[in-house]
Amino acid sequence: MQSSAPPRARADSPWTTVAQAGAALAAGMGIGRFVYTPILPLMHAQAGLSAGLGASLATANFIGYLAGALAGIAVPAVVRSAVALRGCLVVLVATLALMPVTRDGSAWFVLRLVAGAASALVFVIAVSVMLSRLRAHAHHLVGWAFGGVGAGIALSGLLVVAVQAAATWQAAWWTCAVLAAVLTAVAWPLAPRPEGTDGTGSTAQARAERPRTHRWFVALLASYTFEGIGYIIAGTFLVAAIQQGVGGRLGSASWIVVGLAALPSCAVWARLARRWSRPALLLVSLTVQAVGIALSAVLGGAAPALASAVLFGATFMGVSTIALSIGTHLQVPRAVALLTAGYSAGQILGPLLAAPLLSRGYHQALLLGSAMVLAAAVASAAVCVRFPHHLAPTASAA
Repeated sequence: MQSSAPPRARADSPWTTVAQAGAALAAGMGIGRFVYTPILPLMHAQAGLSAGLGASLATANFIGYLAGALAGIAVPAVVRSAVALRGCLVVLVATLALMPVTRDGSAWFVLRLVAGAASALVFVIAVSVMLSRLRAHAHHLVGWAFGGVGAGIALSGLLVVAVQAAATWQAAWWTCAVLAAVLTAVAWPLAPRPEGTDGTGSTAQARAERPRTHRWFVALLASYTFEGIGYIIAGTFLVAAIQQGVGGRLGSASWIVVGLAALPSCAVWARLARRWSRPALLLVSLTVQAVGIALSAVLGGAAPALASAVLFGATFMGVSTIALSIGTHLQVPRAVALLTAGYSAGQILGPLLAAPLLSRGYHQALLLGSAMVLAAAVASAAVCVRFPHHLAPTASAA
């Protein structure tokens, strides 16, 4: 019996949870979801991908992401399933590896649709497990786990840039598939704990004791949905806008800058939450992000472009970290899945709203994205009003 104690201690280490959840988020989001952005120019140049089909593939991923989030709401058992998490990670790696096998647009559409659904479920499950396990630990640990998304973006961006000169678009997909497989291996042991094992009591008792916090949650959901609209407009067109306005390799490099800025940002925002109210920090982070998105649209030159990339990268995952933590704190059932569904619905609306503005370049689209994030900040202000900071802990609201 004594010989099994050290492995159990290591398995229960909060940093083990951080590493496993961070790897899951890096594979599922940083690579599985976002790697399409830096590979897209290669596919345009080498695979004959048209602008229309490129946009359709992005939309397919957004639709799949919404479907995955809705599945997490409709089937709560999925969010507590280690098998579902591992299966989605395997599916994600497979979709990455299969992209270069064909040049058929319909096959690409299906692959990106499936990848979007798998990414959403990986995100919802990994975040739910992480927030549940790290609840009693320092807030910055959650931030470092969320930083896995930024790490995945930066690593995949660097890989694409590295193979861009010497290899093909197929090599870019396969290289990123291998990276995602390595991260999947690291994330493999991550598993939800059975219900009732976290010391919060039975599900029925928790449901009876759950406080009435829907007023704040509705405002949070509205804010996070507006953020989804503004964030995806910036995430889709920021690199192209920088490339158009500045030229050279700064456009491609800006995506790496976004990832590098995102990597430590979640931990920084989470550490700030030890001193300041999380709803107030959500308002601040959204306001900073709105300014960052508008910066490259209003001012020309390399310095504003890099500042825009840094501010966007430093806030977009920080906003998710804070918003999902607030949703979990409010103890609304399936809060993470509900917020992710609103966020992904916003991501489908974003490109549709921006499309009529693209005939004049990217600047007006970025200004629209900035306005949507500013609307998210206004909605988040309602969350700040008489926020219930002290709630008795109950079962996970994941």
